[in-house]
Amino acid sequence: MTNTIQQLIAAEKKAIQLFSAIESEQLIKAGKSERQLNMEVFQLAEKLFNIQKYWHKRIVRSGRNTLLPYQNNPANLILQQDDIMFFDFGPVFEEWEADIGRTYVLGNDPQKEKLRDDVEKAWQEGYAFYLNNKEQLTGADLYQYTCKLAQRYGWEYGNVHCGHLIGNFPHERISGEIVTNYIHPDNTVLLSEKDKNGYDRNWIYEIHFIDKENQIGAFFEQMMR
Repeated sequence: MTNTIQQLIAAEKKAIQLFSAIESEQLIKAGKSERQLNMEVFQLAEKLFNIQKYWHKRIVRSGRNTLLPYQNNPANLILQQDDIMFFDFGPVFEEWEADIGRTYVLGNDPQKEKLRDDVEKAWQEGYAFYLNNKEQLTGADLYQYTCKLAQRYGWEYGNVHCGHLIGNFPHERISGEIVTNYIHPDNTVLLSEKDKNGYDRNWIYEIHFIDKENQIGAFFEQMMR
């Protein structure tokens, strides 16, 4: 295992610990705005891990905002009773990036709970597909498979890509908007191909399922190892 992947795994483990702390601190409550919850999580991350740097904007989305992918900047909503919401955070730990996305349901609405559970199940299925086919799999192949997963689970896929490269900070200088840096329908490069320096490339895989009729979505992402 290369030092790069070891560092990325260590960063991801800390990010998952942050999500556990968010749950144990019971920060997710109806009546808070997305912006307020975002700031409370930032303060918790700084307190626990001294995190002050994020390689992408910190996302807290609830209600109808959960339909929207990363690129959008919707109005600040208030979390409601029986709401659905998700986090998308990219904290930097000692110059190494993590990128974690998780969905939560306030209350016990069965449709929202199913959507939350389905994105995680689909992520596991997509990851298994990647592991079984990684030597001949392009970004376009995995994107198309992921869209078919959405259909099979009874949802729509909610983004123009389903993942991206991850690495040493700053990520944005590495990726930019070039489709070969994304698990994108136009990326015909093998995901297993080395970078220009001959090193392995490391991928974040994202699942974003949406239900336009009911104005809800769910999101799950983490690194494929």
